[in-house]
Amino acid sequence: MSDFPTTARVVIIGGGVVGTSTLFHLARAGWTDCVLLEKNELTAGSTWHAAGNCPNFAPNWAVMNMQRFGLEMYRTLADDVGYPMNYHVTGSIRLAHGKERMQEFAKISSQARYQGLTMDVCTPGELRERHPFMETHDLEGGLWDPLDGDIDPAQLTQALAKGARDAGGRIERFCSVTGIDRDGDEWIVKTEKGDVRCEKVVNCAGYYAQRVGEMFKPFGGRTVPMVVMSHQYFLTGQLPELEAWTTEKGHKVPLLRDPDISYYLRQDKNGLNLGPYERNCKAHWVTPDDPMPEDFSFQLYPDDLERLEFYIEDAMARVPLLGEGGVERNINGPIPYAPDGLPMVGPMPGVKNAFEGHSFTFGIAQGGGAGKVLSEWIMHGETEMDMWSVDPRRYTDYADHDYCLSKALETYGHEYAMHFPHHEWPAGRDKKLSPNHETLLASGAQMGAYNGWERANWFAKDGDDTSEEATQTWGRKGPWEQRIKEEVEAVRDHAGVLDMPGFSRYTLTGAGAAEWLRGQIAGALPKVGRMNLGYFTDSRGRVVTEVTIIRWGEDDFWIMTAAVAQWHDFEFLKSRLPEDGSLALIDITKEWSAHILTGPKSREMLAGISEGADLERGWLSMQDATVAGKPAKLFRISFAGELGWEVHTAFDDSPAVYDAIRAAGAVPFGMYALNSMRIEKGYRTWKGDLSTDYTLLEAGLDRFLRLGKEQDFPGKAALANEMQQGPKKGFVTLVVEANGADAPYMSPVWHGDEIVGETTSGDWGYRVGKSIALGVVKSEAAKPGTELHVEIYGTKCPAVVQEDAPLWDPENERIRA
Repeated sequence: MSDFPTTARVVIIGGGVVGTSTLFHLARAGWTDCVLLEKNELTAGSTWHAAGNCPNFAPNWAVMNMQRFGLEMYRTLADDVGYPMNYHVTGSIRLAHGKERMQEFAKISSQARYQGLTMDVCTPGELRERHPFMETHDLEGGLWDPLDGDIDPAQLTQALAKGARDAGGRIERFCSVTGIDRDGDEWIVKTEKGDVRCEKVVNCAGYYAQRVGEMFKPFGGRTVPMVVMSHQYFLTGQLPELEAWTTEKGHKVPLLRDPDISYYLRQDKNGLNLGPYERNCKAHWVTPDDPMPEDFSFQLYPDDLERLEFYIEDAMARVPLLGEGGVERNINGPIPYAPDGLPMVGPMPGVKNAFEGHSFTFGIAQGGGAGKVLSEWIMHGETEMDMWSVDPRRYTDYADHDYCLSKALETYGHEYAMHFPHHEWPAGRDKKLSPNHETLLASGAQMGAYNGWERANWFAKDGDDTSEEATQTWGRKGPWEQRIKEEVEAVRDHAGVLDMPGFSRYTLTGAGAAEWLRGQIAGALPKVGRMNLGYFTDSRGRVVTEVTIIRWGEDDFWIMTAAVAQWHDFEFLKSRLPEDGSLALIDITKEWSAHILTGPKSREMLAGISEGADLERGWLSMQDATVAGKPAKLFRISFAGELGWEVHTAFDDSPAVYDAIRAAGAVPFGMYALNSMRIEKGYRTWKGDLSTDYTLLEAGLDRFLRLGKEQDFPGKAALANEMQQGPKKGFVTLVVEANGADAPYMSPVWHGDEIVGETTSGDWGYRVGKSIALGVVKSEAAKPGTELHVEIYGTKCPAVVQEDAPLWDPENERIRA
């Protein structure tokens, strides 16, 4: 084929809705030298058999943003590109059987309002007015979204393809990718029609994404953490009663979802479409005797309606009309699932100039926004909104096949589950264990997973209810509350110890390492033998990450960061290293473990079990010593805001040190207690209070900014301009008159009748006896003493802006003791 494109700036692999949307956004931004390769016809994968539901609703802030953008785009797309398509904006109803679901709806509706959307919490009577065929006698209420509906997936994809072609993008159908190679800085994408050389490549291969991902393994890639699930929905015959109602009203009935039972039910022509997410779900292509076919284009699995019987019966009781139509057609097709049910959109882990846009369980609703996000990553290396929730680097080496399969089954079967703040999902656990794991369990530890590492969240005592059911509440009260209080008081009055495996840590060495770091962080480096916090910003001065910089020698550093940031931060730092290879960045996370020993008695405890340590050294100092006969590194720092040390040891030496600290009298405490204490100090957490949604100044981190230094770090010009103009937002600590539940992430903050910002984290402060929220608000609302309201699960709770100092120990006398 003579006109086959042999070069391109970007090659996109996969011609479903996400691939075509990515090409569409690139081409419309002027990146016209881009090619999409599809092994069959466009939409041949999951797109063609998708139901095409289009909700704005999402419990996740970033995902809601992505869906909101895409659905807004879809409403004008047909006219924008000159391609007519069926898009029915019918509105939707979500049903609530209990108060917890109503609280979730109140939370989501407030987030929606902040994003410019309207979602109304409704009574059963109001629901019945909108959907006359529905029984409502047993309901608590529901949620109405007027902008929900359904779209024809094939028409949507073709419209995006037309828009992309019209803007200069190129699509090659029936062009299967057979391999990937590398030549210097160029990718060579091998196909049956010939090779395409390109700068950047994107895996949008849908349920083939894992197979395509294997092609990148020789270049630093990993097995893509995903599983293909079987999703069924069926269509009834035509229903005269529904047809008559539609004709009279001039529109379809709203889409109906019952999240507590787990299905959606919507009008399709003049029949109904029922799609359950059943607990007894099934994965495909996960065993040797069920291999993925070479090509499954436009194909379906055999019908398996027996799995759906419970859901069909429940839906027929809810909408009796459903029972009158019979099953006219059943669709049972493959849908890719990441372990958490959220897609992977962003840089491909371990591989330079490669990106991913796959594992969409709701690809039609999310495709428009995902194309925008992916195009931003490709063109700019950063996105308009913080998209960590869908970043492929959120999964590291613990996400093996067993983990992905068990989590996908759990997530699919709980597709509409509420994600309560004290609930831990049981599948896929114990992937990375501390050497002290059994000791912790014997002490009553209730565990949580952090980048696969098991850590204690809180310690139960005999008689405490540790069932999963007990955690299914949005409220603060629960069996953990008294235990967290006791743990915090032990740290406050005595000393506590927290076993902390999984701190992400890297060594940075080589001539010029210090000067390179100075040119990357916004602030200053510590002196040799000292440590401090360093902030990396993007081109707009927004916070990419926070690290602890430990300086052993002139050009000899440890860089430590959050457990969940392991791959993200390593790749971010590595991408900025000099290309001459003069600096070495090595991940040593698994070689070390740590214990937080903190509280007023911590010095005398540590003195009794250590040798060669000068425990009078000041805050942010570090030293080598021997603890319990084992070599250790002592860092004078405490995230809890008390006198304390981090005791770092070789991983296998951890048990001896932990046992000695416990024997010295330290009380074990968990991550929940630590979170409470760090919020009392105003300490930020990564991807909560610190994200690319905020600049360094908006995050209230002015003291870590050195605009006067000669190095031109990324974002310096933007921050200088912001400093000159004055930040439009300010970081605040709020004391909230909370009503039984503390502020969750992204709770709207009101000043009078105006939303002026959002909370970034919230918790009860047991040392100060108050509910505390950290957040970002408009500058005029950030003045201490300003009276605001925080909307918590639909209730506007009074809040007051505090002085710019920690609520607990504002002069930091306790940590410097």
